[in-house]
Amino acid sequence: MAKNRSPILKRSRSLDVPPQMLGINKKSKRNPKRSRRKEGEYGRQLRAKQSVKFVYGVLEKQFRNTYDRASKMPGKSGENLLKLLELRLDNVVYRLGFTSTRAQARQLINHGHFDINGQRASIPSMSVSPGDEVAVRENSRQIKIFDEMPNTLVPAWLSFDPDHLKGTVLRVPERDEIDLGVEETLIVELYSK
Repeated sequence: MAKNRSPILKRSRSLDVPPQMLGINKKSKRNPKRSRRKEGEYGRQLRAKQSVKFVYGVLEKQFRNTYDRASKMPGKSGENLLKLLELRLDNVVYRLGFTSTRAQARQLINHGHFDINGQRASIPSMSVSPGDEVAVRENSRQIKIFDEMPNTLVPAWLSFDPDHLKGTVLRVPERDEIDLGVEETLIVELYSK
């Protein structure tokens, strides 16, 4: 499995993505140096695509496949792309507050600590759909991570039951419920060239 092993703070600084959006509560000690070079249209489109890939932890091939799926769906392709990325299992586990980062959610899913509708799930890129129930497996509930879960606000499109360590996807998220400050039309323009 391919992984992006580049330094997180360095990438977040270059893409103007706050590290808190990734669940990392650190600050860079370096002074932000702005380039005097004017950014062109292609540069803006590429930066938008790279920042979305970076936030969701997706590499290029998977991101392109997700975009192809989104472009075939009815509605706006850019909004559909963000909705499909939000409905990935690793993102849903992160949004439910089981983990503090999407990378941690991906690792716990790879190790088989979660069930979807009572079936063991070990693929972080799985798409969940409305009505699906994501729960911590019975034999994984003693893990220290689930005892010290961060207190996060669960979005309105999810419901969370902290007593039974499970959550339900109520509906597909709307664009205004996705807290990613990126112009998704730039990604559509980039891929439509």
